[in-house]
Amino acid sequence: MKYPLMRNNFSRADLDAVIDHLKQDDPKLTHGPNVRAFEQEWSDWLGVKFSTFVNSGASANLLSMAILKNRHPEGGEVIVPTLTWISDVASVIQNGFTPVFVEIDPTTLSMSTKAVIAKLSSKTRAVFMTHAQGFDGLTDELLAELERRKIPLIEDVCESHGATHHGKRVGAFGWISNFSFYYAHHMSTIEGGMICTNDPEVHQAARMFRSHGMLREADDADYRNSIIAMEPELNPDFIFMFAAYNCRNTEIGGILGRSQLKRLDANNQRRTENFLRFLDRIDPKHYRKDFKTEGSSNYAFNLVQKDADPEFSARLMQRMRAEGIEFRRGSAGGGNQVRQPYLRGYVSADAYKEFPETEHVHFYGYYIGNFPELGSEEVDEICRILNSI
Repeated sequence: MKYPLMRNNFSRADLDAVIDHLKQDDPKLTHGPNVRAFEQEWSDWLGVKFSTFVNSGASANLLSMAILKNRHPEGGEVIVPTLTWISDVASVIQNGFTPVFVEIDPTTLSMSTKAVIAKLSSKTRAVFMTHAQGFDGLTDELLAELERRKIPLIEDVCESHGATHHGKRVGAFGWISNFSFYYAHHMSTIEGGMICTNDPEVHQAARMFRSHGMLREADDADYRNSIIAMEPELNPDFIFMFAAYNCRNTEIGGILGRSQLKRLDANNQRRTENFLRFLDRIDPKHYRKDFKTEGSSNYAFNLVQKDADPEFSARLMQRMRAEGIEFRRGSAGGGNQVRQPYLRGYVSADAYKEFPETEHVHFYGYYIGNFPELGSEEVDEICRILNSI
């Protein structure tokens, strides 16, 4: 691919930092001081009190829902978007909650505030918002309504590192927020994710859920000692508080994260410059341009056809393949989630008809690569190709 989804997400400095660590006589490889340092540095960058480094954004989603289930063992409903990655919905189902789908706002590709508020009920246990592809999905109206009803917000920020709402980074608004450090995202630890919160109880639970539910993973000494005193017949090193998981990351991941975080803001600025240039140059006769760019930290170019034209779509995809432009039809996650086989039995066969905006993106939306090394002249050439169809 001449224009891939990502190019060179690891710098020489990142690799040298890992190599220097491995050159030690007995380097620690399981999670240790670099993981803890990365967690603190990430918390400082995001503006939250606590962060827990895990092995993927999907694991961050899973553990967040497990923590919610610990609060609501009776189950209930979690509001989710129709346009998202599978793990946002799968983690809801895996923890015994019922996913309630809502339509997207076409200017952000995130959940429509009006649609979310319409679905809130006494059964709602959380709103699980995906900040899609670098956009700020929040509105003041939604935040105020969730606060009024005391319904927690869980933010999936896996594609939107650095996006802001009124100058405050998204991921710092919710009860819990999740990030991904997959290779093609804003920054990478090869595979990795982060669970962030200001709630100390969530933080302790996240640390234990990450590592088999072991009490010793909690970093609150008073809490640990109180449990140990209640369980005198158990070895304090092996007290398991939850039927949990192993989602730990490694020192190598921590080293890469610390190295990449140093240039995340500069890289995001470059991505935003590329995205604004892209929007300025694509042809409005064929493509939508009315995205909410304020506060965005673009993850990929959002190419959405203006009209539902299958013949144009066929020509567009054929030309992008011929020109070496890597793309994903349906945007991240493959489009409308309610069409996916794993949801048969959870939604009706024609549920997709309830979500026309998501359906349009499903068939006529694409994302293509935007990354810091993509030059202005390359953005112009991509736009020239797209506009020539």
